[in-house]
Amino acid sequence: MNRFLLIVLLGAFALVALAGQSPAVGSAAPNFRLQDQNGDWHQLSDYQGQWLAVYFYPEDETPGCTTEACSFRDSIYAFQAIGAAVIGISVDDVDSHKQFASKYKLPFTLLADPGGRITETYGALADDGRAHRESFLVNPEGVIVKHYGNVDPQTHTPQVLADIKMFQKDAGSPGS
Repeated sequence: MNRFLLIVLLGAFALVALAGQSPAVGSAAPNFRLQDQNGDWHQLSDYQGQWLAVYFYPEDETPGCTTEACSFRDSIYAFQAIGAAVIGISVDDVDSHKQFASKYKLPFTLLADPGGRITETYGALADDGRAHRESFLVNPEGVIVKHYGNVDPQTHTPQVLADIKMFQKDAGSPGS
């Protein structure tokens, strides 16, 4: 009985230690099913076969988040040209995302995670209940190939574009 209790306690401590940790590079990207700024549902499998930049950000309408979103907006054609999609995720709700996307004419998907469940799954949930500013680059097979922590909103977009191009060159084809 004591041995069983010890194993249970160690397992519980391991789960607590892993909570909030980001998925490892080389692992499958965690699935999600969230609504976008228009109320439409999206899940990871919708992006199978293309590169995906998943960026987490703290809050709509804040200076750094606006800078980052507008940088992705201004480079959207470059992402599309190399077969990549962009998704922003925060704990803001659908209505907040709708206003934010409309105000700044954001041509990409913003996913609402008001409960923070997916944000936490990706290890991006901060103690204050908002998302940390970090991103994940997911390849066409759904594998995380790069994790960006402590993102600088001013330089992040060109960095992600360059990394996708590098991974595509290393793989020998634009789509993979």
